[in-house]
Amino acid sequence: MLGDILAFALAVYFSRLSHAFYYGENPTYVLLHWWGSMAEVNILLFLFLASLGILAFNLKGHYARRRVFWDEAGDIFAIFTVLLGLNAAIAFSGKWPLSRLWLFSAWLLALIFVPAMRLLVRWIFQRLRLWNRPVAIIGTGTNAREAMRAIQSDTLLGYEVRWLLDPGNESCSRAQVSHRSQPKTLPLGPDPLTTLRSLGDPQIVVALDNAHWETQQRLLSLLGPHYPNLAIAPPLRGLPLYGLEVMHFFSHEVFMLRVRDNLARPGPRLIKRFFDLAVASVLSVILSPLLAWIAWRIRREDGGPVFFRQERVGRGGKRFLCLKFRSMVPDAEPRLQRYLVEHPEMAAEYERNFKLRDDPRVTRIGRFLRRTSLDELPQLFNVLRGEMSLVGPRPLLSRELERYGDNIALYTQVNPGITGLWQVSGRSETSFADRSNLDAWYLRNWTLWYDIVILLRTVRVVFRREGAY
Repeated sequence: MLGDILAFALAVYFSRLSHAFYYGENPTYVLLHWWGSMAEVNILLFLFLASLGILAFNLKGHYARRRVFWDEAGDIFAIFTVLLGLNAAIAFSGKWPLSRLWLFSAWLLALIFVPAMRLLVRWIFQRLRLWNRPVAIIGTGTNAREAMRAIQSDTLLGYEVRWLLDPGNESCSRAQVSHRSQPKTLPLGPDPLTTLRSLGDPQIVVALDNAHWETQQRLLSLLGPHYPNLAIAPPLRGLPLYGLEVMHFFSHEVFMLRVRDNLARPGPRLIKRFFDLAVASVLSVILSPLLAWIAWRIRREDGGPVFFRQERVGRGGKRFLCLKFRSMVPDAEPRLQRYLVEHPEMAAEYERNFKLRDDPRVTRIGRFLRRTSLDELPQLFNVLRGEMSLVGPRPLLSRELERYGDNIALYTQVNPGITGLWQVSGRSETSFADRSNLDAWYLRNWTLWYDIVILLRTVRVVFRREGAY
């Protein structure tokens, strides 16, 4: 909370720089002598709204419970959107002597400073060994391993899995547990409370498999009164987490989950399409000089066509021509066949994802375009034409349809995307089955915030050149 207060204070202080730049004032003088006739009202309104923001964060549990960073960032974005709306309503409807430029700049900076300050505070706490909390996972089977991998994927969460507790009806060799760490596997014993106390009362995650549901019920009844922050990782897969509605029945220990895929409804589809059109239009204008330069470099290298058009399968199974900057030589297919005949050991690598790490068909400028993923920029025009989306499943070739498995029904419900969950989760380093499962998870759990997160993570992946070739 103190970090958030400091972030708000820094935002309102440095927001005066926008005023200085707009009116051509000396930035140093403004920062040192920034009190003016409108300062009192501006600061009063900002601090009032910032206090509402901190109260909302507290009600959301930001200061009491640990949250995955991107979920927490989604809350911050949503709360700031409401506060900005209140700011605008007051600024434009009232007759107070407000500097609108100052206030809106303050909210923009606060949107950057608050999550950045939280990351900084957690990093400092980790360095001081004040943040990490030991975790004991009850379970040693497949579900327990999945739960541990999920916890380990977010280091800033501060959870350190140290023990896997076997309740007596599961078994797992240590080598199967994790590739990143080797927590101790211990028996839970006949008295779980005594076992957990001997470990220092760590954070507990119950992650048993389906076959041990009765054991889980007994453990929850026993541990619930003593561990109010008990976490449960149910062995449920394939459910749309953000589309679930929980139905409770009074006086009955029964609840039902009503499944509702977000992208199966017209409202979310319309929101996604509007977002695609707005962002793709802006990016097309901003990146037009880069697009022109790349086209010139391709033509200069071998005089061939600038674009590569390939038929892909889109929404409803319809075929469309997916655009890319050409990164291969004009006679790419005959050259590939000759190469596979001469190097039969590379055929297996090509069959995995229809890609080769050292592809002999790729041109000099093409290698640069592939490493940076700039070859896919022309797909912005596919987005504007309604054939693709900014974020979605990777567009499939006709020959890949059978390999996609049971998830093909989900794939054909939406437009394929320029980027997606697969691209930010290892890209060419993942298997085709992983790709299919990641696409299915995205389609079941779509939210507009997840699209924004994937776009931001795509920028990071591109700059790090992770899994691209």
